[in-house]
Amino acid sequence: MTPEPTSASTSHTAGWEAFRRALSTWFERVRRPLPWRETSDPWLIWMSEVLLQQTRVEQGLPYYEAFATAYPTVEDFARADLDDVLRLWEGLGYYARARNFHAAAQHVVRERGGVFPTSRSDWESLPGIGPYTSAAISSLAQNQPEAVVDGNVIRVITRLFRVDADASQSRTRALVDRLAHEILDDTRPGRHNEAMMELGATVCLPRSPRCDACPVLAWCRAAAEGDPERFPVKKKKGPIPHLTIVVGLLCDAEGRFFVQRRPESAMLGGLWEFPGGKCREGEGLEEALEREFREETGAQVRAGASICTVRHAYSHFRITLHAFSCHLKPGSPSPTTALPHRWIAPDALSELAFPRANRRIIEALISFPGPWT
Repeated sequence: MTPEPTSASTSHTAGWEAFRRALSTWFERVRRPLPWRETSDPWLIWMSEVLLQQTRVEQGLPYYEAFATAYPTVEDFARADLDDVLRLWEGLGYYARARNFHAAAQHVVRERGGVFPTSRSDWESLPGIGPYTSAAISSLAQNQPEAVVDGNVIRVITRLFRVDADASQSRTRALVDRLAHEILDDTRPGRHNEAMMELGATVCLPRSPRCDACPVLAWCRAAAEGDPERFPVKKKKGPIPHLTIVVGLLCDAEGRFFVQRRPESAMLGGLWEFPGGKCREGEGLEEALEREFREETGAQVRAGASICTVRHAYSHFRITLHAFSCHLKPGSPSPTTALPHRWIAPDALSELAFPRANRRIIEALISFPGPWT
């Protein structure tokens, strides 16, 4: 399929070669000087792709700089303790990415002698690496003709071709991937992919796209029809669920708090947290806290003072988290759990990786008058 430019000023026989030249010329002029664009090191490019998944460049940049400084080689990262990795990752979200990234690095070092995969399918054999990441590393670091299809590229492609189908469906994604490969510059696939992602990030915006600044406007069918914001087509989302959460801050005679580590298979797996959980329908906050604490640790506690209320949004739901001080009831055993757990001093809480909502509770502890024991 060779498109015809929609502008009368552009040759109808130019095809995708003219498109690629226009895109490349624009990118060389406006490209942002991002550090992962200045290297061909597969390790650093791999790192950047993992860190930037579901993350804006502005948010991901300081994380990349921190990780690249702490772990300049895959061997450094493979030797790192997972707790240290999660602590550095804290606030970036999608913590399974961090666990899989760490496991994949260990596999490369231990099973492959530090030699990176050299094909897209080989990259995908590593934990946590799917089609997007494998295509990105293969093209950006190894110059392989693989098209990168992230959210920005999906938007660009569906507007260029006016793909009038639900972009969340696998059939539509397969079509978008095929079209992205069709217009790919096989001679400089990495640079082409960067240009496509840059176009989506800075010009072909979700709302109020800057069509007047688009270097490939002549090829855009959605712009020609005057409805680029219709694309990509997405089914209407339902209401976002909301959960009420309670957690208990139990302090021992030495002023240490009880914390436990979430199962690695769970959401936010591997992070530390204060015990607690979801309120049931019709259940009071204090009642829910005492029940959750008993179910999780075997200890009988009494809810005390309210420490803070935290509102936090995840990708598919929102929570309101209520934190209370709590005290063991007379005769109750100390808390225990099959999960890793410990008693930790307040000034050492910063050494552990916590979910962001729990971190805000820790910040509130600094100003809370106590006493705790």
